[in-house]
Amino acid sequence: MLLLAMDTATPAVTVALHDGEAVVASSSQVDARRHGELLLPAVDRVLAEAGLKLDAVTGVVVGVGPGPYTGLRVGLVTAAAFSSALGVPVHGLCTLDGLAYASGIDEPFAVATDARRKEVYWARYADSRTRVTDAAVDRPADVAEALAGLPVVGAGARLYPEAFPDARDPEHQSAAALAALAAEKLAAGGGGAGAGAEGFLDPLPMYLRRPDAQVPKNYKVVTPK
Repeated sequence: MLLLAMDTATPAVTVALHDGEAVVASSSQVDARRHGELLLPAVDRVLAEAGLKLDAVTGVVVGVGPGPYTGLRVGLVTAAAFSSALGVPVHGLCTLDGLAYASGIDEPFAVATDARRKEVYWARYADSRTRVTDAAVDRPADVAEALAGLPVVGAGARLYPEAFPDARDPEHQSAAALAALAAEKLAAGGGGAGAGAEGFLDPLPMYLRRPDAQVPKNYKVVTPK
């Protein structure tokens, strides 16, 4: 097994290789505006660090979000392209699940990432492997009562300490954690795409809201009739 994992649903452009036993190489850069520029060089970097070629990859793992429209698509399109070119499966995982898994917390907690517009993407967990709510997008103040007393992992907790006073690491997504979670699911026979909470998700974007860019209303037509 050699899994190539990537996630661009958050400001972290993160890539990792996992051989089924451990992470063999990883790269993460935090830059909310350069996902397209940074992702493929990161893939080249982790392959070079591991001393492997792309054709050694047996599966692709990708974070499906939730995340902002443009950045999220970069990782999903790249994962789909590698999957098609190599003839290997692509496994989708919720980005929040990667942060939860990396936390190692074994008690109830939540994950919150920056959704911009003064909102967070969030979900509740029973432990680092078990999500108990669907991912959602809300204003921090609107979910503060529901998450009161719980540790909250992720950048969203650090951005809004008044709503989430017990902020925990990690702050940013890690493809290394996403790859390790995927390897664990595969080893346990976690099922294929669309298999639900215990398996993998279809590698499709989880937006949760409409994109920021909209077609202007009542714009002036300048083309000849």
